[in-house]
Amino acid sequence: MKKVFLFALFLSLSTTSFAQNVLRLFNKANEFFTYMEQQKFDTAHQYFDVSEQSKVSPANLQQLWTNITTNLGGIKSLEAIQSKTQGEFYAVTVEGKFEKNDQNFILLFNKAEKLAGLYMPKSAPVYAKPLYADTNLYTEKEVYIQTPGHQLAAMVTTPKNATNFPIVVLVHGPGPSDMDETISANKPFKDLAYGLAAKGIATLRYVKRTLVYQNEFTGAFTVKEEITDDAVAAIAMAKTINGADPKNIYVFGHSLGGMVTPRIATLTPDVKGIILAAAPARKLTDLVLDQNNYIYELAKDTTEAGKKQLADAAIEVEKSRISKLGNIKPDSVIIGLPSAYWVDLNSYDQVATAKKLNKRIYIVQGGNDFQIFEKDYNLWNTALGKKSNVTFKFYPELNHLFSVQTEKGNARQYLTPANVSEQFIADLSVWIKTKQ
Repeated sequence: MKKVFLFALFLSLSTTSFAQNVLRLFNKANEFFTYMEQQKFDTAHQYFDVSEQSKVSPANLQQLWTNITTNLGGIKSLEAIQSKTQGEFYAVTVEGKFEKNDQNFILLFNKAEKLAGLYMPKSAPVYAKPLYADTNLYTEKEVYIQTPGHQLAAMVTTPKNATNFPIVVLVHGPGPSDMDETISANKPFKDLAYGLAAKGIATLRYVKRTLVYQNEFTGAFTVKEEITDDAVAAIAMAKTINGADPKNIYVFGHSLGGMVTPRIATLTPDVKGIILAAAPARKLTDLVLDQNNYIYELAKDTTEAGKKQLADAAIEVEKSRISKLGNIKPDSVIIGLPSAYWVDLNSYDQVATAKKLNKRIYIVQGGNDFQIFEKDYNLWNTALGKKSNVTFKFYPELNHLFSVQTEKGNARQYLTPANVSEQFIADLSVWIKTKQ
């Protein structure tokens, strides 16, 4: 498969490429550390590429593990959490929690899916609660969302000393993601939960199925399995939350989640309204092409090699325009996703679906978002701007995570902790509470 220059949408909030081989690498990274923990250093050694096995021996791995556990203490958890491409390698980050301290690991896999390096980066910036997160104003309760064959950890955040309050179900963007929609030191869903609770509005957020049941996403699947089924189950649970008004339920869909939220709304007609936050208005193929062009222009690469890379990427991306399978196998991969996924999304018109809805709709976009563009916001506005049930809000200074940024930039901005804008939360709260 030819290398795609950038597939930014599916690197969005988890910074993980949602490709089948990446899911396998997650499993391999976890398996490697399982063998290390079991003291099976000969087996762990086999995960390295042959060219690397002469540089690091089982004895070296044993000494490394002894040093790690001596300095950090016993293991509490070790789990692959994200991945990104680095040149010709995939860098898989494994989050390590130990008795004495936390330590992440970066495993570099080559094209043969063999280890080419193991690194222990310095501690990354740590998430900090926003100033508007007043613990005196809310309570949190862990629950589980159940669907056939699946159980997803979830968190209900409710305002204290309140009854008959609205509740918002938070629906993730693409890729594997935890309930906070964590990306590096940023946790936008946690920020939203705290901020909305302080305004008297409850939230329900949950771990995405693609993080917990990764093995189910190595074949053919669609957004139904990735997003829709669990969102519908979460909405059903929201109706049962003590103190919440079952007639005042909203769905907050972010990024790809926002794109799919009009479909979710048709499956749950009793929700009062939906929030489309940084939601694509176009086909994903068009969006990814724009993302490629943006990153290419940002890099100021005027070389012939760079131009060719961009042109080759465009050819690969165009393959995702399929509207029917025909002779294509449903699990065959097109730029990291099965063909069945592309056929499903290409047959779906999120703008037309939203236009038919009679419920309240709030469409919001940040001007410093380099993943979803103002072009999409304008398309939403053109199609739905005259409808009395639709409200629009554009924030020039906000990025894809709805935090304040000085420029549009690129994914490096996610490495710096930043909370969801307090003004954004205040505006959203006013809209939710406005009677209509």
